[in-house]
Amino acid sequence: MHVGIDASRIALTERTGTENYSLNLIEAIKQVDKTNKYTLYFNNLPQYFEISQTNFVTRYIPLPRFWTQARLALECLIKPPDILFVPAHTLPLIHRPGLKTVVTIHDLGSEFLAEHHQFPQKLYLNASTRFAVSFATVIIAVSNSTKKDLVKRFGADPKKIKVIYEAVDQNFFSTRDRAEVSGVKLKYGLRRPYLLFVGTVQPRKNLELLIEAFSQTEIRNLDLVIAGKPGWLYEDIYKAPVKFGIDSRVKFLGFVGDDDLPALYSGALAFVLPSLFEGFGLPVLEAMSCGTPVIASRRSSLPEVVGEAGLLFNPRSKKELIAALLKVARDENLRRELIVAGRQQVKKFSWEKAARETVALFEKIYA
Repeated sequence: MHVGIDASRIALTERTGTENYSLNLIEAIKQVDKTNKYTLYFNNLPQYFEISQTNFVTRYIPLPRFWTQARLALECLIKPPDILFVPAHTLPLIHRPGLKTVVTIHDLGSEFLAEHHQFPQKLYLNASTRFAVSFATVIIAVSNSTKKDLVKRFGADPKKIKVIYEAVDQNFFSTRDRAEVSGVKLKYGLRRPYLLFVGTVQPRKNLELLIEAFSQTEIRNLDLVIAGKPGWLYEDIYKAPVKFGIDSRVKFLGFVGDDDLPALYSGALAFVLPSLFEGFGLPVLEAMSCGTPVIASRRSSLPEVVGEAGLLFNPRSKKELIAALLKVARDENLRRELIVAGRQQVKKFSWEKAARETVALFEKIYA
C-alpha cells in the first residue's frame, strides 16, 4: 500500500492547531508503520523534520500559490499513490479516477460562526468542506462533535466518517521545574501570577468576553496572559484591555514557540479557553499535561475533551465566566483536584493510538 500525505502544513515555522495535528500524526505514523510506503508532499522544505525509515520518502514540489489545486493535483495525476491523505480540509478538485482519498475535517467554525470569519476564509473553508463531504472516500473527524456537525449541517453520510481523536505529547508537554518556569517568566516580563490563554487571537476564541470578565473579578494581584499570533478580525481584541481599564494587567505575547510553551503552561494559575466553537481544543490537553487547571467553555467539542477534569461555563454568560475565574483563583484545593483529574483525563488521548487507528483506516479502504 502506497499512501501519499499532504505534509505542506508541517513546514510552517509558526504552527498552530491543524499544523501541529499534521506534524504529530505523521511523526506517530512513522513510529507505528514500518511496512507500508509513504510519500510526504511538501511545498516548502521543513526545518527540524527527519526521516530515517526506508518506507518514507519526501517529494518537494514548490509553488507559491494554489499549491493543492495545481502542483499536488498534478503530482497525483502523474504518479498517483493508492491513497491520498490530506490532514486539513482541502482535497484537490481534480484527481485520477479511482484514487482513494482521506481527509481530516477539524471543525465547522466558519459555518456556525460565519459572522466571526472574513468572507474569503468563510467561502474557501465552506466550499472545501462541502467538496470533501461529497467526494472523499473517508472523512476523519477529530471529535464526535465535529462528526455530528458534518452530518447535521452538510448531510454527510455518518458511515463514511471515522472519529479519531487528537492527542498531546505527554513527554514534551510536562510540568517544568521552577528554574525553567522562572526563566520563561523573566523572558516575557511576567512578574505576577497569571491566567493563561493559548491560541490564535480571533473573534471565535471569545477573548473580548474573557478580558471583560477578568476586569470584573477585582483580583488585583493577577494578570491575564494571551499567547498566540493574530488571526482575522483581531483589532478589537487588542483594544479591549484599554476599553475595560486593565491594559496594565493583560499581556499579549504573540506567537510562543514550543520551546517556551510547557513552562508557560506550568507557571500559570489556570488555563482558560472561552471559545465559542472548537473542533477539538488541543490546548486543553497541553495544559492538563503540564499540570495546569483548566477552565473551558461548555460548547461544541470542549465538554468531550475536558470531561470531568475542568470547570465548564456558558461562553455567552459573562456571569458564569466570572464565577469560574474567581472559584479557581481563590480555591487552592480545587486547583489541586483539577490538576489530578487533568493528568488522568489526558491519558485517554495518545498520538500512537491516533496513528494506529489512521493506518488501520488506510488498510481497510485499500483492501
